[in-house]
Amino acid sequence: MLEMLSGETRIFVIIGHPIAQVKSPAGVTRGFAERGINAALIPIHVLPEDVDSFIAALGPVQNVDGIVVTIPHKFAAQRHCKTLSDRASLLGSANVLRRGPGGAWHGDMLDGLGFVRAMRQAGGEPEGKRALLIGAGGAGSAIGLQLLDSGVAELAVHDMDAGRRDALVERLARAHPGRVRAGSTDPSGFGIIANATPMGMRADDPLPVEIEKLAPDMFIGDVITVPEVSPLLAAGRRLGCKTQTGVNMFLAQRDLILDFLEGKSV
Repeated sequence: MLEMLSGETRIFVIIGHPIAQVKSPAGVTRGFAERGINAALIPIHVLPEDVDSFIAALGPVQNVDGIVVTIPHKFAAQRHCKTLSDRASLLGSANVLRRGPGGAWHGDMLDGLGFVRAMRQAGGEPEGKRALLIGAGGAGSAIGLQLLDSGVAELAVHDMDAGRRDALVERLARAHPGRVRAGSTDPSGFGIIANATPMGMRADDPLPVEIEKLAPDMFIGDVITVPEVSPLLAAGRRLGCKTQTGVNMFLAQRDLILDFLEGKSV
């Protein structure tokens, strides 16, 4: 890939806080190379208080064609988009931006598509299941919407911030009335457990759900990539649960990201 780098290389950036854990730079850059595109994805560590000024500063940079967005900047990123996909507009967040007409940003939210695609690849099926979503941030919002779009019978949402939880429940209920409610850390009775929080990245993090109430027939998915097998997934695997890692989710989403950044419909 290094031999492709030149003054003609098109630049894409991935922004987040923290940023060291992301797998996208190598994976997406390799994907560009496989498609014969001279482009690279560069990680940039941006603090929340600086994200608006950073995205604004990219506006006139002529060789930056797109932005991939990770925690906690997905809500901020959508504010800089002149146009949005329907799902990004509904959720009020975006995890990918590309240049639109006149150089303005067009945004989409692909986390939910990646989560459900990875879930199915791991042997899980959303249709007809009851799902518990932990985390009402950018990724959680997208995962909740896609689980509903994919046919879950009920979605319960839990977040330590009750206001953020209630706002997501209200937002999703507009698209799927009667199928969304507030949840808790108790996974009893659910067929799908989705952790869309950073809990599990640090050794001293609390577990996102009460693991003593997990059951072998549950499917458990996590969004974190480091460690690849989070404490929640490890607990599920000990019981025989089918699981999906954050790395699985990224791999399932990689081609969607590449398609979007190339200007294709996703």
